[in-house]
Amino acid sequence: MHPATLDNDRLQAECEVTRTRRSGPGGQHRNKVETAIVLDHRPTGVRAEAAERRSQPENLKVALFRLRVQLALDWRESPAEEPSDLWKSRRAAGRIVVSPTHADFPSLLAEALDRLAADEFDLAASATRLECTSSQLVKLLQHEPQALVGVNRARLARGLHRLQ
Repeated sequence: MHPATLDNDRLQAECEVTRTRRSGPGGQHRNKVETAIVLDHRPTGVRAEAAERRSQPENLKVALFRLRVQLALDWRESPAEEPSDLWKSRRAAGRIVVSPTHADFPSLLAEALDRLAADEFDLAASATRLECTSSQLVKLLQHEPQALVGVNRARLARGLHRLQ
């Protein structure tokens, strides 16, 4: 199971959580209270943080989402032969329906990147195995610019053309 797919409680249990102060806008409350959250995922070493909100619980929620996205980008697992139930539920007529701010996005991104890596970044093969179109797979990657940069870097290293 990819760590980006873990529920909040289980993911947080795998993290070193640091509460701290950060400077910036927000007035005295922000400067006097430890509202910033830094999460270090112990099993992978991946880190995420959030400090832009004045509330510690809100920053924790944002940091957990950012950690999931970063795990999706940085951590590879062997993909299952079949697309996950989540992937199937988000696919409609070959399209992948998800907003980049939705809680399901990091899990879907992780699944797509795991499949691409397993298929040596062959877009057509991965799209076929994920039961979506190649253009929809590219659109999913475009929602997270670092994902597209990483896939293009891997494709160029294999002599494949860049994705737009």
